[in-house]
Amino acid sequence: MSTQPPDPWAARPEPVGGTRPADAMPDASAGTTTAASEPENQWWDQPGMPWKNEPTKADKQCMGWIMFMGLFGLAMLPLRGWLLGLNPPLLVALTGSRSGTAALGALTSQGLQPWYWWLALLAGSLMSIKFDWVFWWAGKLWGRGMIEVWAGQSKRAARNYARAERWAQKMGWLGMFVAYIPIPLPLMQVIFVLAGATGMGWKKFMLLDLIASTCWLALYFAFGWWVGEPAVALLKTYAKYANYVAIALLVFIVGTSVHNSRKQQA
Repeated sequence: MSTQPPDPWAARPEPVGGTRPADAMPDASAGTTTAASEPENQWWDQPGMPWKNEPTKADKQCMGWIMFMGLFGLAMLPLRGWLLGLNPPLLVALTGSRSGTAALGALTSQGLQPWYWWLALLAGSLMSIKFDWVFWWAGKLWGRGMIEVWAGQSKRAARNYARAERWAQKMGWLGMFVAYIPIPLPLMQVIFVLAGATGMGWKKFMLLDLIASTCWLALYFAFGWWVGEPAVALLKTYAKYANYVAIALLVFIVGTSVHNSRKQQA
């Protein structure tokens, strides 16, 4: 008859509370030391984020505004294309469009606009800067963080943003007026972000931005006035196709959105 080795716990009664001595308990921390020493990156600590620490409520709100600006700009493209041919003054008043301002100047030079055309120009000056404070806020919150995000999109983008940043740093506050130059460099975004990053107050920023926007719209208006009749003839021709342009832009936006969505899912 075989015998089993005695169970040391069976030979003595269970302690009160059902616990065993500490030297017999399993080490619960042995399996968690390695996991604790290698924490996973949080969602906000990933490449492509403008912040360096866990985002606050202000960080999230600012990023939300930046995303809204992108969507708003896309949604307004068909409307811009439609109003440019059919109602340039309304386009200027609603968006501060530069091409619309030039068209307004051409129409005014031919006596095709009422005397209060300047109201559309004034409203356009205000509307053209409606979202510029968001870039200033991004600079105040994250310094160069947003510029680094934009520059990280491609090597070409990195070169363009580096060049724009060098220009902005040399010009200082005068860069607010240079920001509106129509050249293929992201001057405006970089200059506005650096204004916030370097400590420019928001009141000074908005005042300079309003003055700069008004001056540039006045230049576009003067250019349209100088061109005059040829520009009006071109607008009349464009007006015949404005509806088709708006539809084409709408199809382009929807198609691009669907393509990007499928690409992200893949």
